[in-house]
Amino acid sequence: RCSWWSLGGGVVQAGGSLRLSCVASGLTFSSYAMGWFRQAPGNERESVAVISRGGALTYYAESLKGRFTISRDNAKNTVSLQMNSLKPEDTANYYCAAGTMLGGRATVRDMKYWGKGTLVTVSS
Repeated sequence: RCSWWSLGGGVVQAGGSLRLSCVASGLTFSSYAMGWFRQAPGNERESVAVISRGGALTYYAESLKGRFTISRDNAKNTVSLQMNSLKPEDTANYYCAAGTMLGGRATVRDMKYWGKGTLVTVSS
């Protein structure tokens, strides 16, 4: 059984930074690409960033490039998302997930295991 712990959500002012971390257990962490996804009220869940099994490849949603950085530590079963220069439109529930990276990217359908969401609220 796969279990997840998400850390780092909260409220931040526009222009500020947050770091999200997700720790997984019950799966062979290094066998999966890891990703962060987000879902705002009324919107579909969307890909934010994905990192390959070994960490050599990363994918970012075009609008987030340069502001968000994904990383992973396979020894600690942890994937993190550093978010800088946050904007009110970044407000959403953020989810970590494990799955497959295809063609250098991954969508919601490519993810097999999902962590619980953590809420990020960016105030203007």
